[in-house]
Amino acid sequence: MDIINNWKIVLLLCLTLGLAPYFPEPHILGKVKWIMGGAAGMKPMDWFDVILHGFPFVLLIRLLVIKVLKK
Repeated sequence: MDIINNWKIVLLLCLTLGLAPYFPEPHILGKVKWIMGGAAGMKPMDWFDVILHGFPFVLLIRLLVIKVLKK
């Protein structure tokens, strides 16, 4: 469990898996825009992409919340 609590690894995951592919825009941003636009035409593979590329950011938010609550 030390891996998911390691800031360096979580940041690395966010910068690699979370944002890949980078061009023309990060994949997760395109998916979020699609969802915000009503998610019309999204297939199960698109939802899987949201989970896959979004999970590193969930871990990062989790670490931030833990750090804030410890203070």
